[in-house]
Amino acid sequence: MRIGVIGAGNIGTALARRLKPQGHELILTYRRDLEKLERSAETFGVGSGAPGEPPAWADVVALAVTWGAVPDAIAQAGDLSGRILWDCTNALLPDMRGLAIGTTTSGGEAVARLAPRARVVKGIPPMAELLHSDDPTVNGRPAGLFVAGDDAPAKSVVAGLMMGLPGEVIDAGDLSAARFIEPAMMLLVRLSYGLGRGPRVALRFDGEAAR
Repeated sequence: MRIGVIGAGNIGTALARRLKPQGHELILTYRRDLEKLERSAETFGVGSGAPGEPPAWADVVALAVTWGAVPDAIAQAGDLSGRILWDCTNALLPDMRGLAIGTTTSGGEAVARLAPRARVVKGIPPMAELLHSDDPTVNGRPAGLFVAGDDAPAKSVVAGLMMGLPGEVIDAGDLSAARFIEPAMMLLVRLSYGLGRGPRVALRFDGEAAR
């Protein structure tokens, strides 16, 4: 699968590290320092390109920028019509002490408004430090992850990629479920960085089969 990653920071490069060995083609885009972008791409054995390249090339476009950069990143991406847009972002405040929006809407829904013709799927990966480590599991198990979206086939594609990070992926329903996924992942940020537990934290989901 061809995956265009908008954002070459910690999460974008973590996606490259984890998905390239599985046979996916990736390009990294959208970084102010083009030399660093090219070095990151070379480090992980993937391509690099201009911000508008992923929609024209990729089967999946992964949005992996900081929350403040989202409007500009989407604007520079160009035409996302019909594309699967994997929203890896969370609406974190710059100091990571809380969320910029939530409860009555979500970052995922805001992304969908900025890219109204894209097939948006919310799916926040595990901590970047965890994905960049030699062991991306927590106590031997993949992190529990959630996906949400209004397009079932697009959601299935993103869920498959997230399982490869690795992750134990739960379908949380339509895109409005991002209102609940994002605060849950914010809690992990608080535990990890605010309370000093480190990046090896994850959610777990246990439940009996529906009857």
